[in-house]
Amino acid sequence: MSIKTKPVIGRVEKIGFPEWEIYNIDAKVDTGAYTSSLHCHKVEKFEKDGEDWVRFFVLDPEHPEYEKKNFTAKLHDIRTVKSSNGLSEKRFVIKPKVIFNNKKRTIELSLADRSSMRFPVLLGRKFLNSFIIDTSKIYLSK
Repeated sequence: MSIKTKPVIGRVEKIGFPEWEIYNIDAKVDTGAYTSSLHCHKVEKFEKDGEDWVRFFVLDPEHPEYEKKNFTAKLHDIRTVKSSNGLSEKRFVIKPKVIFNNKKRTIELSLADRSSMRFPVLLGRKFLNSFIIDTSKIYLSK
């Protein structure tokens, strides 16, 4: 994909998770992070039909889109991720479908406690490689 055909996004954009009926969530664009992450709590692994899955709660009870509902996803991987505070931790990684910039896409998300962060979703370089980022703007995606 050439630079001329890459869509321009801002430093903060909206993202939706149609599988879980969660939409209009603020996502921080972070080219310093390789992997994208989603704020979750009460994350636990379980087995379903012989495969590893995870169940979790998305967002915090104070968030306007919060539903006191357990969500599930097939476990894609378990990785060691270095967080913004420099500490490494093992995280579950899932690959849900999202709606971003008016298109359905697949994203790799590590499940993390981002309760101390301003944005519940962080978009890393692996997901952002098909976009140009204008850090002076927000909400440029369609």
